[in-house]
Amino acid sequence: MKPLSVYQDNFTVEMRDVDFTGNLRLSTLFGYFQDVANRHSHNLGIGFDTIMREFGVIWALIRIRVDIIRYPAMNEKILVETWPQKPTNLEFARDFLVYDRDGNIIVRAVSTWAILDIHTRKLKRAKLIAPDYPPFREERALDYKLRRLKPFGQLEMVYKRVIGYSDIDMNEHLNNTKYVDLLMDCFSVESHKANYVKSIEFNYVNEALPGDTIVLYKDLTAAEENMIYIEGINEKVRKLAFQSRLEIAPRPVR
Repeated sequence: MKPLSVYQDNFTVEMRDVDFTGNLRLSTLFGYFQDVANRHSHNLGIGFDTIMREFGVIWALIRIRVDIIRYPAMNEKILVETWPQKPTNLEFARDFLVYDRDGNIIVRAVSTWAILDIHTRKLKRAKLIAPDYPPFREERALDYKLRRLKPFGQLEMVYKRVIGYSDIDMNEHLNNTKYVDLLMDCFSVESHKANYVKSIEFNYVNEALPGDTIVLYKDLTAAEENMIYIEGINEKVRKLAFQSRLEIAPRPVR
């Protein structure tokens, strides 16, 4: 299999992939990203199974920023494109673009990944799994530097969630797509009917395991500027699980 600098895959938005609006659910979009990243990594010889078997490490998404120009609708066919940047000492940057059937870009995203020791969960250096990469595509999906996030002001508790079977993945921890669902449940259905997420940034800080309770906090200090901060605290170990920042916009009237 020839290593590809850029990987593309087609998806059809199915009924199970949409929310009450008939448009793609945000967590499903994250799932598409996860799928194409995994397939491209496999193409490069550093797929999930390979690095766990040969190096004792797993992939972990650390940070991601997603800008949504338009949400695809049910039954719509889309193309998801991804490519990596040259790794640093510890981090692997990976970009994503989503196109509609007319070739228009409807989503842009940049992300940072790392490899963790399967037993200790400690970060390992990128050179451990360094494959023979094809030429890197230098173009970036977004001109944006991922960074640590901070609240705008006062945090208020929204709800608690116990992590269960349906939340975990092959690494036996809360999957990155499920964090998105936890975040979206911080808002009422009426709020979702009035507004949609235009942009989202996530920092995955500490993994959450089955039985852990995540306490969700929301900061509406900058809501008038359409910016909302949400974080999750692992109640059991009293550590930050994730941080997120959303830009919302009024939902167009149908």
